[in-house]
Amino acid sequence: MEERGSLEERGSLADGARLVARGVVYLVVGGVALVAIVTVGSVLGPMFALDLATPAMAAWWTVFTSIAVQAMPFLLLGTAVSAGIGAFVPERVFSRVLPKKPALAVPVAGAAGVVLPGCECASVPVADSLMRRGVAPAAALAFLLSAPAINPVVLVATSIAFPGNPAMVGARLVASLGTAVVMGWLWVRFGKEEWLPQRRTTGKGSSPTGWRGFRDGFQHDFLHAGGFLVLGAAAAATFNILVPRSVLDVFTDSPWLSVLLLAVLAVILCVCSEADAFVAASLTGFSPTARLTFMVVGPMVDLKLFALQAGTFGRAFAIRFSSVTWVVAVASSVGVGWWLL
Repeated sequence: MEERGSLEERGSLADGARLVARGVVYLVVGGVALVAIVTVGSVLGPMFALDLATPAMAAWWTVFTSIAVQAMPFLLLGTAVSAGIGAFVPERVFSRVLPKKPALAVPVAGAAGVVLPGCECASVPVADSLMRRGVAPAAALAFLLSAPAINPVVLVATSIAFPGNPAMVGARLVASLGTAVVMGWLWVRFGKEEWLPQRRTTGKGSSPTGWRGFRDGFQHDFLHAGGFLVLGAAAAATFNILVPRSVLDVFTDSPWLSVLLLAVLAVILCVCSEADAFVAASLTGFSPTARLTFMVVGPMVDLKLFALQAGTFGRAFAIRFSSVTWVVAVASSVGVGWWLL
């Protein structure tokens, strides 16, 4: 009996080792292939576009590939974290870390966003996985909004983009965290479970765990979210090319119009949260509050994020959630900008 148990244990260890090795091979080969495809596309795409169409088409391809190149590594990170949560983290961990009451869990989850060094592409699959593991939707959504905006990479990038202006870093932290917490509380008060697919709000399920569950979850989430990322990037590139630069100069003289303009541009341009501070710093004709609005709105509401949310949680949810988040983010930016800037 002991010998049979020893053989079974060795067999299970061997199966686990094979699954780990296979997963590593998939990640390495897939990552190398992805980098090669994106690199070749970004280099050769504009050349083919110039031959086949016009310089505008080449510019469209350049914007499209830049968005995809910025977002894809963090989407890869997010889907890996999501698969890891679903495969290895028991549901009881979240029930112990987060307070029982959703109203108290929201600020804790919002502050926890600082631990994920990724952009909005990473936060959507992670928040989806948290809901599947039994976390209250309000807390998961607060984490979804705060993680791309207050993580250390973003704050360091902001300090570098605005040297000698620590108030901008503090304003971004306060406005972004405030928006995430307010949205979580609004969901506690007004949110309805039917706005989310039923399977997202329960922790029950028969999906596999361990390395096999990690592999299956990673493949599903990456392919699913990657398709919507491509759609969002294509839409952002189209809007970026169609809007003439001369239109921007009309709004710089009005502080309120400049805030609204940059809030809309943040949605359209889809700049990754690790890079948007440098874009905002280059907009020297706009007020500090308008540039703060650009940095707060972008990581929470943009076209590719809307596409990811629609594909993950449903179009009805994405329309409601994104529109209200945009209003709250603009109001938070204006209030914090008036206070600190």
